[in-house]
Formats: sequence, C-alpha cells, structure tokens
Amino acid sequence: MEKTLAKKSFSQWVKKLSSWSVYIPRKDEEGRWNYAEADSGEVSLDVLQTTLPPKKILFPQREVFLEFAKTLAGNRETLEIKEVLPEVKPTVIIGARPCEARAAWMLDEVFGGEFKDAYYWRRRDQTALVGFACTIPPSENCFCTSVEGSPHSEEGLDILLTDLGDRYYVQSMTAKGEKLISAAKELFEEPKPEARKQVKAAHAESEKKIRRQLKDARPIAEKLKGMFDSPLWDEESMSCLRCGICTYLCPSCHCFDISDEVDNPSPLRGQRVRTWDTCQFPDFTMHSSGHNPRPDKASRLRQRLLHKFQYFIQVYDKFMCVGCGRCITLCPVGIDIIKVLDKVRDHGA
Repeated sequence: MEKTLAKKSFSQWVKKLSSWSVYIPRKDEEGRWNYAEADSGEVSLDVLQTTLPPKKILFPQREVFLEFAKTLAGNRETLEIKEVLPEVKPTVIIGARPCEARAAWMLDEVFGGEFKDAYYWRRRDQTALVGFACTIPPSENCFCTSVEGSPHSEEGLDILLTDLGDRYYVQSMTAKGEKLISAAKELFEEPKPEARKQVKAAHAESEKKIRRQLKDARPIAEKLKGMFDSPLWDEESMSCLRCGICTYLCPSCHCFDISDEVDNPSPLRGQRVRTWDTCQFPDFTMHSSGHNPRPDKASRLRQRLLHKFQYFIQVYDKFMCVGCGRCITLCPVGIDIIKVLDKVRDHGA
C-alpha cells in the first residue's frame, strides 16, 4: 500500500493511535534525543539520530524473568517461584531509521529460530516499526551502504516514510502497517504520479550522500578467519577504556547476563533478571574457576569485530553491523570501526 500524508496532518495521525503506545524521538532533560512515549502532541521527526536506538523498547536494558520467595509454614520451608512475563499493549515506534529497523530484523533472528525467546517476542509481536528514510545522513559516520543496507531499506519495517517537502510518502509493507494507516485513513491520500517519481529520485540521491565507505566488506569475513592471533588487536585496543559505549549504543548488539537479585535475605525474596552485557567488560567471559579466555582489551576488541563481521555472517549470512556510526561518533577515545576493518582488509596485502 502506498499513500501520502500531509505534514500538517502528522500529529493528528499520531493522536488517532490512542490504542497504541506510541514512541517517537524526544529530547530528555539532559538535552539528548531518545525514543520516548509521545504525549501532549509533542512529536517530531526532525532529529537525525537518537543516542540510544529503539532496541531498548524491544529488548529492555533490564527485565524480570521470575520472582522467588521462601515461605515458612510450621517447620516446613517452601520456595515459591512465579514467572513474570511482560504485559504489553500494541506499540508503535515512529521515526526509526532504516538501519535501526534492520537491526530489529537481526534481533528477530537471534531471539527467534528453534528456541524462541518468549520475553522478546511478547514485545516484538505487539510492536510496529514506522521508519523514516534518510534523505540526508543522520551522522557523518553513517556507512549503511557498505554493510548491505541503504538509507531507505525496508527490512524490519511495517511502514516507511519519505520526506517530500510538504508531505510524507507512506509505503506500507505489512498488515500492521495497513492497520496503522486505517486508524486515520481520512488523512491519507493516493499518491500522484509525480510523487512516485519524487520518492524514487530522493531514495537514489540519498545513497550518494553516504560519505564513509567500507570497501570489500564481505571478503573481510574470510580475512578475519586467519587473524585470530594478529598483533593488530593489541595495537588497535591500546586506547580502549572498556566503557562499553560501542555495544550499549549499538542497535544490533544483544549480549545479556542473567542474575538473581535478592531483595531480602531472611526470609529469602528476590528476582531473576536479564540485563544488557557487553563483550567489552573484563568479566564478560569470566569462568567460575577464575579463568578468562578473553583477559585483555585486545581479545575483547577482536571478539566484537569477529562477532559482527565473521561469526554472524557464518550463521545468518548477514553483517551484524548496520552502519549507523554510533560506535564511531560516541566513542570517547575515537576508535573507528571502519579504520580498523580497513587495516584488517589490507593486512598482509
């Protein structure tokens, strides 16, 4: 389904989605843009890139799996365990960039398959993604076209919006997308032939504006297989602070830890929770024996790159990097994944 929506009608459309939880980029108290629930009509698609991707809505940084408590009846002690599944109402994320939606498409692979993650899918099945095509790059470090994406890719999206000046071109790819349009169908119009031409031109032009490029990305996967013990990792990790920003702000990184949190030791009461984790933390692979197979910054930097550019390709035939550039832009010491991979590609050449 293809429609157009006047920009002046955009807020009216959002208000019509009253039965949905609507998330859209909003500025927080510290002046940073992030996805938050829309309220009082304050909605905008003008922000180029949020600090955190919409991953945090589909895959929260912290979630409770179960609650446990010990009870005493007479002289008998009983452990009670209660599963806690997320209660989710229909949700729509508006303004996701195509790279962020591609990342959600990758998370679907990770948390789907033979063993489906019930907690993730309780949210995912109820969530629609309305993307916003990048007519200008959200970041000077965008390189989506180098990892098989594009500024207007549709993977993971239910609707794609493209800015045409005074209106949006609206492409619906799924039943969820059509339902969102039907909620305010009177606001949408059939696209005129010139609008179709305009959107094609805008999409073609947007790809030319991506300045940063990672050349020959696919062959890098093969190159990485022979570089496990390369001194390159020591050289490139020297400045790393082990802060984890590169993975926490990444739309596709999904590693987590599961731990028991005790609220009260006597009588015992607590929760089992899942929290985000990162391969950049020293204790990420720490064994109970005290042995750590990735004991230094070099081995952890290597793990991040191999996971994204070798292992994920072997399993899913996709890069686990969508080229959003956050890890480059927000790294406090300027580690640049494109420059590191350029060195990998040229290593031993």
